[in-house]
Amino acid sequence: MRPEELYERHKAALPEWISLYYEKPIELVRGEGFKVFDSEGNEYLDFFGGIVTTISGHAVPEIVEAVREQAGKIFHSSTLYLIEKQVELAEKLISLSPISGDQKVFFVGSGSEANEAAMLFATTYRSSSEIIALRSSYHGGSFGTMGITGQGSWRPTPRSALDVAYAMNPYHYRCPFCKHERGCTLACADDVRSVIETATTGHVAAFIAEPIQGVGGFIEAPPGYFERVKEILDETGILLISDEVQTAFGRTGDHFWGIEAFEVEPDLITMAKGLGNGLAIGAVMGRAEIIDSLSPKQHISTFGGNPISTAGALANLNYILENDLQRNAAEVGGYLKERLLKMAEEHPVVGEVRGRGLMLGVELVRPDGEPDPQAAVRFLEACRERGVLVGKGGIKANAIRISPPLTVTREAAKEAADVFEEVLSEVETKERVG
Repeated sequence: MRPEELYERHKAALPEWISLYYEKPIELVRGEGFKVFDSEGNEYLDFFGGIVTTISGHAVPEIVEAVREQAGKIFHSSTLYLIEKQVELAEKLISLSPISGDQKVFFVGSGSEANEAAMLFATTYRSSSEIIALRSSYHGGSFGTMGITGQGSWRPTPRSALDVAYAMNPYHYRCPFCKHERGCTLACADDVRSVIETATTGHVAAFIAEPIQGVGGFIEAPPGYFERVKEILDETGILLISDEVQTAFGRTGDHFWGIEAFEVEPDLITMAKGLGNGLAIGAVMGRAEIIDSLSPKQHISTFGGNPISTAGALANLNYILENDLQRNAAEVGGYLKERLLKMAEEHPVVGEVRGRGLMLGVELVRPDGEPDPQAAVRFLEACRERGVLVGKGGIKANAIRISPPLTVTREAAKEAADVFEEVLSEVETKERVG
Protein backbone atom coordinates (compact mmCIF):
# COMPACT_ATOMS: atom_id res chain seq x y z
CA MET A 1 0.00 0.00 0.00
CA ARG A 2 1.22 3.48 -0.86
CA PRO A 3 2.20 5.51 2.25
CA GLU A 4 -0.20 8.30 1.25
CA GLU A 5 -3.13 5.87 1.38
CA LEU A 6 -1.97 4.40 4.70
CA TYR A 7 -1.63 7.93 6.10
CA GLU A 8 -5.25 8.73 5.23
CA ARG A 9 -6.41 5.54 6.96
CA HIS A 10 -4.19 6.37 9.94
CA LYS A 11 -5.80 9.81 10.32
CA ALA A 12 -9.29 8.33 10.12
CA ALA A 13 -8.77 5.50 12.59
CA LEU A 14 -6.15 6.72 15.11
CA PRO A 15 -6.06 9.72 17.49
CA GLU A 16 -5.04 12.99 15.85
CA TRP A 17 -2.54 13.66 18.65
CA ILE A 18 -0.30 10.72 17.70
CA SER A 19 2.86 12.32 16.32
CA LEU A 20 4.28 11.33 12.96
CA TYR A 21 7.65 12.43 11.59
CA TYR A 22 8.04 14.09 8.21
CA GLU A 23 5.77 16.11 5.95
CA LYS A 24 5.09 12.87 4.09
CA PRO A 25 5.15 10.10 6.76
CA ILE A 26 6.91 6.86 5.89
CA GLU A 27 6.26 3.23 6.86
CA LEU A 28 9.28 1.16 7.90
CA VAL A 29 8.67 -2.45 6.88
CA ARG A 30 12.03 -4.19 7.26
CA GLY A 31 15.29 -3.85 9.13
CA GLU A 32 18.79 -5.33 8.95
CA GLY A 33 21.28 -4.42 11.65
CA PHE A 34 21.47 -0.62 11.72
CA LYS A 35 19.59 -0.18 8.43
CA VAL A 36 15.84 0.02 7.77
CA PHE A 37 13.73 0.00 4.60
CA ASP A 38 10.41 1.71 3.93
CA SER A 39 7.39 0.42 2.02
CA GLU A 40 8.64 2.03 -1.18
CA GLY A 41 12.00 0.27 -1.03
CA ASN A 42 14.07 3.21 0.22
CA GLU A 43 17.03 2.32 2.44
CA TYR A 44 18.03 4.34 5.51
CA LEU A 45 20.69 4.38 8.18
CA ASP A 46 18.65 4.11 11.38
CA PHE A 47 20.23 6.70 13.66
CA PHE A 48 17.27 7.00 16.02
CA GLY A 49 16.66 3.30 16.71
CA GLY A 50 12.92 3.45 17.25
CA ILE A 51 13.32 6.22 19.86
CA VAL A 52 16.48 4.87 21.51
CA THR A 53 15.09 1.32 21.59
CA THR A 54 16.68 -0.87 18.93
CA ILE A 55 19.92 -1.21 20.83
CA SER A 56 21.29 -4.41 19.26
CA GLY A 57 19.95 -3.78 15.77
CA HIS A 58 17.16 -5.08 13.60
CA ALA A 59 16.51 -8.76 12.91
CA VAL A 60 19.42 -10.01 15.04
CA PRO A 61 19.41 -13.81 14.42
CA GLU A 62 20.12 -14.78 18.04
CA ILE A 63 17.24 -12.66 19.35
CA VAL A 64 14.86 -13.67 16.57
CA GLU A 65 15.55 -17.34 17.25
CA ALA A 66 14.99 -16.95 21.00
CA VAL A 67 11.60 -15.35 20.36
CA ARG A 68 10.67 -17.91 17.71
CA GLU A 69 11.61 -20.83 19.95
CA GLN A 70 9.61 -19.48 22.88
CA ALA A 71 6.61 -18.63 20.69
CA GLY A 72 6.57 -22.23 19.55
CA LYS A 73 6.20 -23.38 23.17
CA ILE A 74 3.84 -20.97 24.94
CA PHE A 75 2.91 -17.33 24.40
CA HIS A 76 1.52 -16.44 27.79
CA SER A 77 0.84 -17.62 31.31
CA SER A 78 1.03 -14.53 33.68
CA THR A 79 2.89 -14.05 36.96
CA LEU A 80 0.52 -16.47 38.69
CA TYR A 81 2.82 -19.18 37.37
CA LEU A 82 6.58 -19.66 37.42
CA ILE A 83 8.36 -18.40 34.28
CA GLU A 84 11.93 -19.62 33.91
CA LYS A 85 13.10 -16.92 31.49
CA GLN A 86 11.67 -14.26 33.78
CA VAL A 87 13.73 -15.55 36.70
CA GLU A 88 16.85 -15.89 34.55
CA LEU A 89 16.49 -12.33 33.24
CA ALA A 90 16.00 -10.94 36.75
CA GLU A 91 19.10 -12.78 37.97
CA LYS A 92 21.11 -11.49 35.00
CA LEU A 93 20.08 -7.89 35.63
CA ILE A 94 20.90 -8.13 39.33
CA SER A 95 24.34 -9.50 38.49
CA LEU A 96 24.95 -6.37 36.40
CA SER A 97 23.40 -3.91 38.85
CA PRO A 98 25.32 -0.93 40.27
CA ILE A 99 23.23 -1.23 43.44
CA SER A 100 24.69 -3.18 46.37
CA GLY A 101 22.95 -5.56 48.74
CA ASP A 102 19.83 -7.66 48.28
CA GLN A 103 17.87 -6.70 45.18
CA LYS A 104 14.76 -7.68 43.32
CA VAL A 105 13.29 -7.00 39.89
CA PHE A 106 9.66 -6.35 38.92
CA PHE A 107 8.77 -6.65 35.23
CA VAL A 108 6.19 -4.60 33.36
CA GLY A 109 5.36 -3.81 29.75
CA SER A 110 6.92 -0.39 29.14
CA GLY A 111 9.02 2.45 30.48
CA SER A 112 5.94 4.35 31.60
CA GLU A 113 4.81 1.35 33.64
CA ALA A 114 8.30 0.93 35.08
CA ASN A 115 8.28 4.50 36.36
CA GLU A 116 4.71 4.09 37.63
CA ALA A 117 5.82 1.03 39.59
CA ALA A 118 8.89 2.82 40.95
CA MET A 119 6.64 5.63 42.22
CA LEU A 120 4.39 3.06 43.87
CA PHE A 121 7.29 1.33 45.60
CA ALA A 122 8.90 4.59 46.73
CA THR A 123 5.75 6.22 48.07
CA THR A 124 4.71 3.05 49.88
CA TYR A 125 8.13 2.47 51.41
CA ARG A 126 8.49 6.07 52.53
CA SER A 127 4.81 6.62 53.46
CA SER A 128 4.85 9.83 51.44
CA SER A 129 3.14 11.01 48.26
CA GLU A 130 5.76 13.67 47.53
CA ILE A 131 8.13 13.35 44.59
CA ILE A 132 10.85 15.67 43.29
CA ALA A 133 11.46 15.60 39.55
CA LEU A 134 13.48 17.79 37.19
CA ARG A 135 12.44 20.41 34.70
CA SER A 136 12.76 19.19 31.08
CA SER A 137 12.36 15.60 32.29
CA TYR A 138 10.23 12.97 30.60
CA HIS A 139 9.14 9.83 32.43
CA GLY A 140 6.27 8.42 30.39
CA GLY A 141 2.89 8.86 28.75
CA SER A 142 0.64 7.33 31.41
CA PHE A 143 -1.43 9.45 33.78
CA GLY A 144 0.94 9.01 36.72
CA THR A 145 4.17 9.54 34.77
CA MET A 146 2.80 12.63 33.04
CA GLY A 147 2.49 14.06 36.53
CA ILE A 148 6.24 13.76 37.10
CA THR A 149 7.23 14.92 33.61
CA GLY A 150 8.74 18.40 33.52
CA GLN A 151 7.66 19.36 30.00
CA GLY A 152 4.37 21.11 29.37
CA SER A 153 4.13 19.80 25.80
CA TRP A 154 4.02 16.24 27.15
CA ARG A 155 1.48 16.99 29.88
CA PRO A 156 -2.04 17.29 28.41
CA THR A 157 -3.50 17.41 31.91
CA PRO A 158 -2.42 19.49 34.94
CA ARG A 159 -3.60 16.80 37.32
CA SER A 160 -1.28 14.35 39.03
CA ALA A 161 -1.66 11.30 41.22
CA LEU A 162 1.32 12.54 43.25
CA ASP A 163 2.47 15.70 44.97
CA VAL A 164 5.26 16.79 42.65
CA ALA A 165 7.83 19.57 42.95
CA TYR A 166 10.33 20.39 40.21
CA ALA A 167 13.99 21.27 40.67
CA MET A 168 16.14 23.06 38.12
CA ASN A 169 17.52 20.62 35.59
CA PRO A 170 21.30 20.42 35.00
CA TYR A 171 21.15 22.10 31.58
CA HIS A 172 24.50 23.89 31.48
CA TYR A 173 24.01 25.43 28.03
CA ARG A 174 20.97 27.40 29.23
CA CYS A 175 21.51 27.36 33.01
CA PRO A 176 20.09 30.52 34.66
CA PHE A 177 22.41 29.99 37.64
CA CYS A 178 25.71 29.75 35.75
CA LYS A 179 25.17 31.94 32.69
CA HIS A 180 27.35 34.69 34.18
CA GLU A 181 29.91 32.29 35.66
CA ARG A 182 33.06 30.90 34.06
CA GLY A 183 32.01 27.32 34.69
CA CYS A 184 29.42 25.11 36.36
CA THR A 185 28.89 25.89 40.05
CA LEU A 186 26.45 22.99 40.61
CA ALA A 187 23.88 25.52 41.78
CA CYS A 188 21.31 23.36 39.99
CA ALA A 189 22.13 20.53 42.41
CA ASP A 190 21.83 22.87 45.39
CA ASP A 191 18.39 23.84 44.07
CA VAL A 192 17.19 20.39 45.13
CA ARG A 193 17.72 21.36 48.76
CA SER A 194 15.86 24.60 48.19
CA VAL A 195 12.93 22.73 46.66
CA ILE A 196 12.83 20.31 49.61
CA GLU A 197 12.82 23.19 52.09
CA THR A 198 10.33 25.45 50.31
CA ALA A 199 8.06 23.34 48.08
CA THR A 200 7.56 20.16 50.13
CA THR A 201 6.73 19.10 53.67
CA GLY A 202 10.29 17.86 54.00
CA HIS A 203 9.20 14.22 54.05
CA VAL A 204 9.71 13.38 50.37
CA ALA A 205 9.46 9.86 48.99
CA ALA A 206 11.91 10.08 46.11
CA PHE A 207 13.90 12.14 43.65
CA ILE A 208 13.65 10.79 40.09
CA ALA A 209 16.00 11.78 37.29
CA GLU A 210 17.40 10.58 33.98
CA PRO A 211 21.23 10.47 33.92
CA ILE A 212 20.86 12.04 30.46
CA GLN A 213 17.49 13.65 29.76
CA GLY A 214 16.09 11.91 26.70
CA VAL A 215 13.05 13.72 25.33
CA GLY A 216 14.53 16.87 26.89
CA GLY A 217 17.13 16.83 24.11
CA PHE A 218 19.85 14.47 25.41
CA ILE A 219 20.86 16.91 28.14
CA GLU A 220 23.69 15.46 30.23
CA ALA A 221 24.30 16.37 33.87
CA PRO A 222 27.67 17.99 34.64
CA PRO A 223 30.35 16.13 36.64
CA GLY A 224 29.54 16.10 40.34
CA TYR A 225 25.84 16.80 39.91
CA PHE A 226 24.41 13.53 41.18
CA GLU A 227 27.04 13.27 43.91
CA ARG A 228 25.90 16.64 45.32
CA VAL A 229 22.22 15.71 44.95
CA LYS A 230 22.73 12.37 46.68
CA GLU A 231 24.32 14.10 49.67
CA ILE A 232 21.23 16.29 49.95
CA LEU A 233 18.83 13.36 49.60
CA ASP A 234 20.66 11.33 52.25
CA GLU A 235 20.12 14.07 54.83
CA THR A 236 16.46 13.05 55.12
CA GLY A 237 16.46 9.57 53.56
CA ILE A 238 14.89 10.51 50.23
CA LEU A 239 15.23 7.71 47.67
CA LEU A 240 17.12 8.19 44.42
CA ILE A 241 15.45 6.70 41.35
CA SER A 242 17.57 6.55 38.20
CA ASP A 243 15.36 6.51 35.12
CA GLU A 244 17.48 4.41 32.76
CA VAL A 245 14.80 3.82 30.14
CA GLN A 246 17.09 5.43 27.55
CA THR A 247 20.57 5.33 29.11
CA ALA A 248 20.97 1.68 30.13
CA PHE A 249 22.81 -1.31 28.65
CA GLY A 250 25.96 0.43 27.47
CA ARG A 251 24.41 3.11 25.29
CA THR A 252 26.42 5.87 26.97
CA GLY A 253 29.66 4.07 26.10
CA ASP A 254 31.88 4.30 29.17
CA HIS A 255 29.32 2.71 31.49
CA PHE A 256 26.68 0.00 31.36
CA TRP A 257 24.22 2.14 33.33
CA GLY A 258 24.05 5.89 32.79
CA ILE A 259 24.17 6.62 36.52
CA GLU A 260 27.59 4.92 36.74
CA ALA A 261 29.14 8.07 35.27
CA PHE A 262 28.69 9.44 38.79
CA GLU A 263 29.94 8.14 42.12
CA VAL A 264 26.49 7.44 43.53
CA GLU A 265 24.33 4.42 44.17
CA PRO A 266 20.62 4.71 43.35
CA ASP A 267 17.93 2.95 45.35
CA LEU A 268 15.86 2.01 42.31
CA ILE A 269 16.58 1.79 38.58
CA THR A 270 13.87 1.81 35.93
CA MET A 271 14.46 0.43 32.44
CA ALA A 272 12.68 -0.48 29.19
CA LYS A 273 13.39 0.34 25.52
CA GLY A 274 16.84 -1.24 24.98
CA LEU A 275 16.02 -4.06 27.39
CA GLY A 276 13.87 -5.79 24.79
CA ASN A 277 15.42 -4.31 21.63
CA GLY A 278 11.85 -3.52 20.55
CA LEU A 279 9.94 -6.14 22.51
CA ALA A 280 7.39 -4.68 24.94
CA ILE A 281 9.12 -5.01 28.30
CA GLY A 282 10.18 -2.78 31.17
CA ALA A 283 11.43 -3.34 34.70
CA VAL A 284 12.18 -1.82 38.08
CA MET A 285 15.28 -3.09 39.86
CA GLY A 286 16.40 -2.05 43.30
CA ARG A 287 16.74 -2.65 46.97
CA ALA A 288 14.67 -5.65 47.98
CA GLU A 289 13.15 -3.97 51.05
CA ILE A 290 11.71 -1.19 48.88
CA ILE A 291 10.25 -3.42 46.18
CA ASP A 292 8.89 -5.83 48.81
CA SER A 293 7.17 -3.00 50.73
CA LEU A 294 3.77 -3.34 49.07
CA SER A 295 0.87 -4.45 51.23
CA PRO A 296 -1.30 -6.49 51.05
CA LYS A 297 1.14 -9.04 49.68
CA GLN A 298 -1.05 -10.05 46.77
CA HIS A 299 -0.25 -8.47 43.42
CA ILE A 300 0.17 -9.74 39.88
CA SER A 301 1.19 -8.50 36.45
CA THR A 302 -0.74 -10.02 33.57
CA PHE A 303 1.85 -9.25 30.91
CA GLY A 304 4.91 -8.24 32.95
CA GLY A 305 7.76 -10.68 32.48
CA ASN A 306 5.82 -12.76 29.95
CA PRO A 307 7.64 -15.74 28.38
CA ILE A 308 8.21 -14.22 24.92
CA SER A 309 9.42 -10.81 26.06
CA THR A 310 11.75 -12.20 28.72
CA ALA A 311 13.17 -14.82 26.37
CA GLY A 312 13.89 -12.14 23.79
CA ALA A 313 15.24 -9.66 26.36
CA LEU A 314 17.59 -12.27 27.83
CA ALA A 315 18.92 -13.10 24.36
CA ASN A 316 19.30 -9.39 23.67
CA LEU A 317 21.17 -8.76 26.92
CA ASN A 318 23.50 -11.67 26.23
CA TYR A 319 24.10 -10.38 22.71
CA ILE A 320 25.07 -6.94 24.05
CA LEU A 321 27.52 -8.46 26.52
CA GLU A 322 29.02 -11.16 24.29
CA ASN A 323 29.67 -8.69 21.47
CA ASP A 324 30.92 -5.91 23.77
CA LEU A 325 28.53 -3.39 22.26
CA GLN A 326 29.29 -0.97 25.08
CA ARG A 327 32.85 -0.66 23.82
CA ASN A 328 31.60 -0.11 20.29
CA ALA A 329 29.27 2.61 21.58
CA ALA A 330 32.24 4.35 23.20
CA GLU A 331 34.48 4.09 20.13
CA VAL A 332 32.00 4.88 17.37
CA GLY A 333 30.18 7.40 19.56
CA GLY A 334 33.48 9.10 20.34
CA TYR A 335 34.28 9.41 16.65
CA LEU A 336 30.81 10.74 15.86
CA LYS A 337 30.91 13.29 18.67
CA GLU A 338 34.29 14.58 17.47
CA ARG A 339 32.83 15.09 14.01
CA LEU A 340 29.81 16.90 15.46
CA LEU A 341 31.97 19.14 17.64
CA LYS A 342 34.00 20.13 14.58
CA MET A 343 30.76 20.94 12.75
CA ALA A 344 29.71 23.12 15.67
CA GLU A 345 32.84 25.22 15.16
CA GLU A 346 31.99 25.75 11.51
CA HIS A 347 28.21 26.10 11.62
CA PRO A 348 26.66 28.83 13.81
CA VAL A 349 23.29 27.07 13.69
CA VAL A 350 24.74 24.50 16.12
CA GLY A 351 24.44 25.89 19.63
CA GLU A 352 25.73 22.84 21.48
CA VAL A 353 26.80 19.24 20.94
CA ARG A 354 26.29 17.00 23.97
CA GLY A 355 25.81 13.45 25.15
CA ARG A 356 27.87 10.31 25.64
CA GLY A 357 28.48 7.16 23.63
CA LEU A 358 25.76 6.66 21.05
CA MET A 359 23.34 9.03 22.75
CA LEU A 360 24.25 12.38 21.18
CA GLY A 361 22.33 15.63 20.94
CA VAL A 362 22.78 18.67 18.68
CA GLU A 363 20.95 21.83 19.71
CA LEU A 364 20.04 24.09 16.79
CA VAL A 365 19.74 27.82 17.38
CA ARG A 366 19.03 31.12 15.66
CA PRO A 367 21.78 33.74 15.23
CA ASP A 368 20.73 35.29 18.56
CA GLY A 369 21.19 31.93 20.33
CA GLU A 370 17.48 31.31 20.81
CA PRO A 371 16.09 27.82 20.04
CA ASP A 372 15.29 27.18 16.37
CA PRO A 373 12.67 24.41 16.07
CA GLN A 374 12.17 25.08 12.35
CA ALA A 375 15.84 24.33 11.74
CA ALA A 376 15.35 20.99 13.51
CA VAL A 377 12.40 20.16 11.24
CA ARG A 378 14.44 21.04 8.16
CA PHE A 379 17.34 18.97 9.46
CA LEU A 380 15.12 15.89 9.94
CA GLU A 381 13.59 16.21 6.49
CA ALA A 382 16.93 16.78 4.75
CA CYS A 383 18.51 13.81 6.52
CA ARG A 384 15.63 11.54 5.50
CA GLU A 385 15.98 12.67 1.89
CA ARG A 386 19.64 11.59 2.07
CA GLY A 387 18.92 8.24 3.69
CA VAL A 388 19.50 8.92 7.41
CA LEU A 389 16.83 8.83 10.12
CA VAL A 390 17.36 10.87 13.31
CA GLY A 391 15.06 12.15 16.05
CA LYS A 392 14.38 15.48 17.73
CA GLY A 393 13.45 16.70 21.19
CA GLY A 394 13.97 19.48 23.69
CA ILE A 395 11.58 21.89 25.38
CA LYS A 396 11.45 23.93 22.16
CA ALA A 397 11.81 20.87 19.88
CA ASN A 398 15.10 22.25 18.54
CA ALA A 399 17.48 19.44 19.53
CA ILE A 400 18.48 16.65 17.16
CA ARG A 401 18.72 13.24 18.84
CA ILE A 402 21.17 10.67 17.46
CA SER A 403 20.93 7.14 18.87
CA PRO A 404 21.71 4.33 16.40
CA PRO A 405 21.93 0.66 17.37
CA LEU A 406 25.14 -0.07 19.26
CA THR A 407 26.20 -2.36 16.41
CA VAL A 408 26.69 0.61 14.08
CA THR A 409 30.08 0.72 12.39
CA ARG A 410 32.56 3.57 12.10
CA GLU A 411 32.01 3.53 8.33
CA ALA A 412 28.27 4.04 8.79
CA ALA A 413 28.93 6.76 11.34
CA LYS A 414 31.19 8.53 8.82
CA GLU A 415 28.50 8.26 6.17
CA ALA A 416 25.91 9.72 8.55
CA ALA A 417 28.28 12.48 9.71
CA ASP A 418 28.95 13.48 6.10
CA VAL A 419 25.19 13.80 5.64
CA PHE A 420 24.86 15.87 8.81
CA GLU A 421 27.55 18.27 7.60
CA GLU A 422 25.89 18.70 4.22
CA VAL A 423 22.47 19.17 5.84
CA LEU A 424 23.73 21.81 8.28
CA SER A 425 24.97 23.89 5.35
CA GLU A 426 21.60 23.52 3.65
CA VAL A 427 19.71 24.46 6.81
CA GLU A 428 21.82 27.57 7.31
CA THR A 429 21.29 28.62 3.68
CA LYS A 430 17.52 28.29 4.06
CA GLU A 431 17.66 30.17 7.36
CA ARG A 432 19.40 33.12 5.66
CA VAL A 433 16.95 33.09 2.74
CA GLY A 434 13.97 32.66 5.06
